[in-house]
Amino acid sequence: MSLKAVLFDFNGVIINDEPIHEKLTEQILIEENLTLKPGEYKKICLGRSDRTCLKDLLASRGRVISQTQLTELLQRKALMYASELEKIEKLPLYAGLEDLIFQLRSRSIHLAVVSGAIRNEIELVLNRSKLAEYFQVIVAGDEITTSKPEPDGYLLAIERLNKQYPNLNLAPQECLVIEDSLAGIQAAKKAGIRVVGVAHTYPFHMLQRCCNWTVDYLNELELERVQEVFSPKLSE
Repeated sequence: MSLKAVLFDFNGVIINDEPIHEKLTEQILIEENLTLKPGEYKKICLGRSDRTCLKDLLASRGRVISQTQLTELLQRKALMYASELEKIEKLPLYAGLEDLIFQLRSRSIHLAVVSGAIRNEIELVLNRSKLAEYFQVIVAGDEITTSKPEPDGYLLAIERLNKQYPNLNLAPQECLVIEDSLAGIQAAKKAGIRVVGVAHTYPFHMLQRCCNWTVDYLNELELERVQEVFSPKLSE
C-alpha cells in the first residue's frame, strides 16, 4: 500500500475566505429581512456545503424554501463572492500551500479538491492563483446532494480519480485528506481515509483528538513521516 492521492478541503485549507463567506451569508439573510446571530455561522456552516448552510439557517427561522429558490440565493451569493475577490489584489491563500503541492506533485501523488463550496467559486480561486492545473478532480457542493460530515464527496473524488486514471485502482486507505473543520474530518473518517487536521480554524488540541496527524500550518506537514505509515518498508 502506498499514498496515491491527497484530497484537499477548500475553504479553510486552500484559501482563508471564511470571513468573506460569513459576511456574504449575513448579507443574504439581511436581504431576506433576517439576521445572523453571533457565532451562528461557525456553528452551522463551517465545513458544510453552502446549500446546507443556507437551508438550515432559513429553516431555523421558519423559512422553508424550494430547491429552485435556494439555488437562486446560492447564485446570488456566488456573484457577490466573485465581486469581493475582485477587490482583493492578492488572494488570501494559506502559507505553505504551493510548496506542499510541489512536494506532492514531485512524488507523482494525485490531487483533488472536495468542498462544500460551489464549483464556480473553487475554479475562480484556482484559476486566478494558477493552481488549477494541479488538481485533476474537483468535487463541489453543488454537485452532490449531501454535505460533510457525510462521506459522499470524498468517495466521489476517489471514483472520479479512478475513472480519469483507469490504472490507478485507488482505494480510500491509499488517500490522505487535509481538513480544517470538524465536519470535514468526520466525513473523511467515515470514508475510511486518514486525515491531517490543520489548525487554521479550530485549535490544535481539538483536532489532535480526532486526526491521524495535526499541524498548525501546512508547511509543518512532514510528508516523509506520513508516507512511512502508508509504506512501512520505507522506515526499515
